[in-house]
Amino acid sequence: MSKINDELINSLKRVNFAFRNQDVSTECVKDHAGFSLFGKQLGPFEKGKNYRLKLFLAIPFIEHSILKIQSSEKCDNIDVQRYALAERDAQQLIRQDTNYFLNKIKEFRKFMEKDILDDIKPRRDLENFNSYLMNIIDHRLLKILKLTKTDLSLDDERRLTNSEQVLFNRIHEVVNTWRNFYLMADNAKKNN
Repeated sequence: MSKINDELINSLKRVNFAFRNQDVSTECVKDHAGFSLFGKQLGPFEKGKNYRLKLFLAIPFIEHSILKIQSSEKCDNIDVQRYALAERDAQQLIRQDTNYFLNKIKEFRKFMEKDILDDIKPRRDLENFNSYLMNIIDHRLLKILKLTKTDLSLDDERRLTNSEQVLFNRIHEVVNTWRNFYLMADNAKKNN
């Protein structure tokens, strides 16, 4: 069982790595001269200007209060609540605007934690964020489990995020193997 878990975790880490390599829109909140890293110049950053960077490059600048995520791309407790309520009320998986939907929430939680440490937001917001995230995960997981008993339609496949496709494929394979073990057992005996 450990091998299955390790393979799943490695697959999910690869999906998260791909998300961290996506561009994100930021706004400069504090002037910074910038620096060169491996021959690539990062900055200078001018307060009030917008910049598109790979998320993994933006994170250190956000952590040091030089940049912040633009409001059009933010994902805070209010956004996560909206997603959770919509997912709860829908019969099918809701197709999100990005296949990295869950990765975005996971990564942007760090920014919520920073806002709490910087006394920008109350701790309750992070508690709500985590609660709503758990609701999203649980509702989507139940819907994915229902889908694993059938062949995935193209429409259903489009509703899955990248990480959910990894999970679906693994669960679908395990469920079918288990199901077929019992369904085929009697037929195998008859043929021998």
